[in-house]
Amino acid sequence: MTPGPETAPTFIVAAALLGAPLGWALGAIAGRTLRPPRSLGRSARWIMALATAVLFALTVWLVGITPVLPAFLVFAAAAVVLGSVDLIERRLPDAVVLPALVATVLLLAVAAAVMGDWGMLLVAVFGAAALFALYFLLALLSPSGIGMGDVKLAALVGLVLGSAGWGVWLAGALAGFVVGGVVALVALLMRRVTLSGALPFGPSMLAGVYLAFLLSAVIDSR
Repeated sequence: MTPGPETAPTFIVAAALLGAPLGWALGAIAGRTLRPPRSLGRSARWIMALATAVLFALTVWLVGITPVLPAFLVFAAAAVVLGSVDLIERRLPDAVVLPALVATVLLLAVAAAVMGDWGMLLVAVFGAAALFALYFLLALLSPSGIGMGDVKLAALVGLVLGSAGWGVWLAGALAGFVVGGVVALVALLMRRVTLSGALPFGPSMLAGVYLAFLLSAVIDSR
């Protein structure tokens, strides 16, 4: 997946302008998924608005105005909510993960029909199943490190990565663990967590997706 030169800066700016108010609204959704449900502070909602604007702009730059764009925008919106909730409560709510997974599958199916590329959808589905299986195995081996929320998120992450091919899938799967390791190391050095402590892993998994796409874009542009 490479940034298309045909993607005018106007579309990228428009995506950011669309993402900002949407991110503010997503703050209300995130608040309703907390336990107990509560309103997020203005600072948190401003951060979510900025994050959504950045991810929407980045997504349009990477994907371009193509049939797969709606699926990736849905993933970006879900990533903001899931990352926020996981940071607050160390929990990835099914109420966000499962609808995002269904919506992304359906939108990728529509994209495959429009492009006549059913192989893309097939690889995406296999990618979702493969990453889900990998995380499920890790959860069985180390339940204190990988939770079932991470396992379910792996299906969504694997779906999006798989739609871009097995190379991006592998890069994204590995990048999630690399980001998680770096975050854990920094937290240890800053004494934010102990060796026996645990950190939310969802944000690292989500960051790995975008790192993989950016790496793919850099490689393909050479």
